[in-house]
Amino acid sequence: MISQFFVLSQRGDNIVFRDYRGEVQKGSAEIFFRKVKFWEDGGLEEAPPVFNVDGVNYFHVKVVGLLFVATTRVNVSPSFVLELLQRIARVIKDYLGILNEDSLRKNFVLVYELLDEVIDFGFVQTTSTELLKSYIFNEPLVIDAARLSPLGPAAIFAQGTKRMPGIAVTKSVVATEPGGRKREEIFVDIIEKISITFSSSGYILTSEIDGTIQMKSYLSGNPEIRLALNDDLAIGRDQGSAYGYRSSAGSGTVILDDCNFHESVRLDSFDMDRTLSLIPPDGEFPVMNYRMTQEFRPPFRINALIEEAGSLKVGVILKVTAEFASSVTANTIKVQMPLPNYTTRVSFELEPGAVGQTTDFREANKRLEWTLKKIVGGSEHTLRAKLTFSQESHVNITKEAGPVSMTFTIPMYNASRLQVKYLQIAKKSATHEPYRWVRYVTQANSYVARI
Repeated sequence: MISQFFVLSQRGDNIVFRDYRGEVQKGSAEIFFRKVKFWEDGGLEEAPPVFNVDGVNYFHVKVVGLLFVATTRVNVSPSFVLELLQRIARVIKDYLGILNEDSLRKNFVLVYELLDEVIDFGFVQTTSTELLKSYIFNEPLVIDAARLSPLGPAAIFAQGTKRMPGIAVTKSVVATEPGGRKREEIFVDIIEKISITFSSSGYILTSEIDGTIQMKSYLSGNPEIRLALNDDLAIGRDQGSAYGYRSSAGSGTVILDDCNFHESVRLDSFDMDRTLSLIPPDGEFPVMNYRMTQEFRPPFRINALIEEAGSLKVGVILKVTAEFASSVTANTIKVQMPLPNYTTRVSFELEPGAVGQTTDFREANKRLEWTLKKIVGGSEHTLRAKLTFSQESHVNITKEAGPVSMTFTIPMYNASRLQVKYLQIAKKSATHEPYRWVRYVTQANSYVARI
């Protein structure tokens, strides 16, 4: 049971606010933002997704820089509310096409209409874009896609190739287009988030992939879709080692620990030929979620070396090696390394000819940051840093510094080797062939190297 729902910007501005039950004080949005911004409890740098202040439970998720928040005084399942917030964000994006502060402010009447249909007096009614179309009568005011951030979710797919239109998927599923003609197209995105922990000697200690196959359809008439995956796809950990190619299921087999499917997916022939059949509902939805803990080839190797340079000085060398094909380019890369509390100054030295790289020493939280605009596959990049301490260290510096963490995005690459072999549309338009877009992206979830 939800008492309030609101959306805040990164600055704390209240963009959307709906009070369903009147059980929580009106200033809850300001209380929430102050708590999140100055979070210090339990030694955590960021506020957890769920916390309690003065008897009020606050739930929040961050979507494209916006904070989606729900409050309640009753004991409800945290996973239920967090999933609800994600679905509300997805429904709003389906209707507006682009989800950002500008589009929310421009379409606040439509957004409030959606919220009143999704939640009634605190109780969830539906989060289906398709079902909501019967109750929503306002047309969205479309935001110019050219004003999107170049590093936004849509632009990620557009970089490096003209065949993948990142802006096209930002259309509303309900808005009528100029001229009245609808462009028939369907998008399938394979999105993987990687978690890896490297030992100090470079060996992989833990590795996991959380993946999802997302679909967004702009096809008229709701035709049936057939989605074919790898023939050698195996489900279940007992299938053997995928990375070493010694599996009992055959050479090069893609092995997933487990997976689940959207309710619209029919699995009649999945066991036989790994084909999914479905009639896609309106809006964006996950066709399949999967998890993989078998060994896989990591996209990056991180090496960290610490050298003593005197009683109050230490040298740090960070090396990042891209282990994917040269035809692939990673972007928005950030490498971070916590430093000892008595670090007073850090000087940096980048490799000769380095372009698009920045360095910073965050003195407030004693952290080294190295940002790279892009990394081409097969390349290697090195950062040298000299640390100056306010006191002489009497313990091993490696126990007080690190670990090194990394975030990145790699368009048109996936570590699991899961592939969409073909995307078949049963009922085609009589006048023209629908456009099919299959796109891949890999992101870091928790990419850590111990020192």
